[in-house]
Amino acid sequence: MSTHRDLAETMTAALLAHRFYLAGQSKVEIADEFGISRFKVARMLDWARESGLVRVEFELPVPVDVKLSDEVRSAYGLNQVFVLDRAASAGDRPAVRRRIGALAAMLVAEIVTEQDVLGVAWARSVNVMIESVGKFPKCPVVQLCGVQAGMDMHDRGVETVRRLADISGGDAYPIFGPLVLPDRRTTEILRRQPGIAETFGQFGALTKAVVSIGAWLPGESTVYDAVAPAERRAITERGAKAEVAARLFDGDGKPMSTGLAHHVLAISTEELLRVPDVIALGYTAPKAEAIDVVLRSGMVSTLITDTAAAERLPRLRN
Repeated sequence: MSTHRDLAETMTAALLAHRFYLAGQSKVEIADEFGISRFKVARMLDWARESGLVRVEFELPVPVDVKLSDEVRSAYGLNQVFVLDRAASAGDRPAVRRRIGALAAMLVAEIVTEQDVLGVAWARSVNVMIESVGKFPKCPVVQLCGVQAGMDMHDRGVETVRRLADISGGDAYPIFGPLVLPDRRTTEILRRQPGIAETFGQFGALTKAVVSIGAWLPGESTVYDAVAPAERRAITERGAKAEVAARLFDGDGKPMSTGLAHHVLAISTEELLRVPDVIALGYTAPKAEAIDVVLRSGMVSTLITDTAAAERLPRLRN
């Protein structure tokens, strides 16, 4: 169809577009009013879009790439995906982390109700999310794993859970213990401690959880740098690619059973996979493969990520 139209035709196309896009009339209704076929209405509406006479713009309250978000959602069959647009994905990691956290805060505050039991895993992006929460429904908040040794108290999971519970007025279930312990016996002793046992007892009641996706690489995981070099090498040789709440996944998205599982204070893989709604935060290009792996595990229902990671995900999936 020619892109050139005279003034009269252009005006007619503008009127049809106004009826269709703003007044909400159907193509059949417009065709009856103007005395033309609905197929001609459709052709003129198409021309109005193609010529630039009509432009469709999205004014979202957050900087999200709608097209890329939908591509990732479709590729993995997720409920929702939010990909920061290119501008919001620019900058250093702390800047991107703040934007990811702010977007997560907005979403979680909208979808969590007083009937939920919310699980929160330790991660810098999750901690930043808490800083952006203004108000929150009154519900139990459960810590999913212990704290990483050497972290500033402001960044620790216990404080994250407490801050969120303070905002909501709900009960807090923290884990006062390190994420990685020296051996299985120490882990079993701590898990029997009353406070920790009470928190672990909440895992089966979780309805929603917010977690972070880590890659089994230096500086990209909450546990990679916390285990002994020999154990780290052994886990790497077995094919570990991703980590969520100290639980590992191989390149096919399958949960891994390793010695690490016996000396971490964390929700089990089975319990995590049973949570109905898991919101995962994962971003930056180095984590793209890990994000792909975790999405293929079937654990995640909603992903929040950035352009750098998202642009690689459909290619990894295909």
